Amino acid sequence: MKQRRTHILEELERAQGLESMQAAIEALRDDFAVTHMVYHWVNSAGEQYGCGTYSDEWRDRYIEMKYVRVDPVIIGCYQTFHPVDWKQLDWSGKATRAFQKEAMAHGVGNQGYSVPVRGPNGQFALFTVSHHGRDDDWATFTDANREDLILIAHAFNKKALEFEPDRRPDPTSPLSPREVDAMTLVAMGYSRAKVADSLNISEHTLRVYIESARHKLGALNTTHAVARALSRGLIVV
Repeated sequence: MKQRRTHILEELERAQGLESMQAAIEALRDDFAVTHMVYHWVNSAGEQYGCGTYSDEWRDRYIEMKYVRVDPVIIGCYQTFHPVDWKQLDWSGKATRAFQKEAMAHGVGNQGYSVPVRGPNGQFALFTVSHHGRDDDWATFTDANREDLILIAHAFNKKALEFEPDRRPDPTSPLSPREVDAMTLVAMGYSRAKVADSLNISEHTLRVYIESARHKLGALNTTHAVARALSRGLIVV
C-alpha cells in the first residue's frame, strides 16, 4: 500500500495540469478506501482552484448558496494550523445544521478530517477526507493515517503553488522531497523517533535529511531551520 501511494505521489510531482491532480486525488481516494477526497486552494491573488471527488451537483450547490460563509470546516480550519476532525467543530447553529443536512443528502459523509495548509503570500488550502462510517472506525482510520494525510496535503499544495501566475523561484536552495517530509513532521511537533517511523527510515537517515536541510537554509539549529522553512514557504503545516 505504501508503495502504491508513493507511486501516485511521484506521478503527482510530475503533473503538468489540473487534470493530473484530479487523477491523483481519485487514485488516492480509492487507495484509502474512503468516500471522498478533496483539495481546494486559494492563491495569493484570491483565485480559487480545486480537485476532488464530490459530485458536480454538490460543488455547484455549495457555490450557489455561498456555504463557505457557514461551513464549520472552513471556519474551524482558518483558526488552526493542525488537522481537524469534523466531530471537534461546532455544528449547533441553525444555518450550520441546515448546511450539514444538505451535505449529507449529497453524499459527503458523516465523518471528515481536514488538513489546513498555508503557503507563502497568504495562500490557503484545505485537504479533506470524508467518509460514511462509525465514530470508532473513523478514529482508528485517522490515528493510523494522520501522518500520511499531512504529507499528502503538503504534496498537493506544493504542486498547486507551481500553478501560481508569475511565481518567482524560491530564494534558497530547494529542499529535496524527503527533506521536506522530514521538516514538515518535525514542524508539526513529532519526535524524531516518530518522524523516522512515519517515513520508514532510520533515525540516522533522518538526521542526515535534517542536517542537509539545515545547511541549505543556513540555519543554526533544527528549530531555526524549521522557522526559516516555514517563513519562506518551503514547508507548510
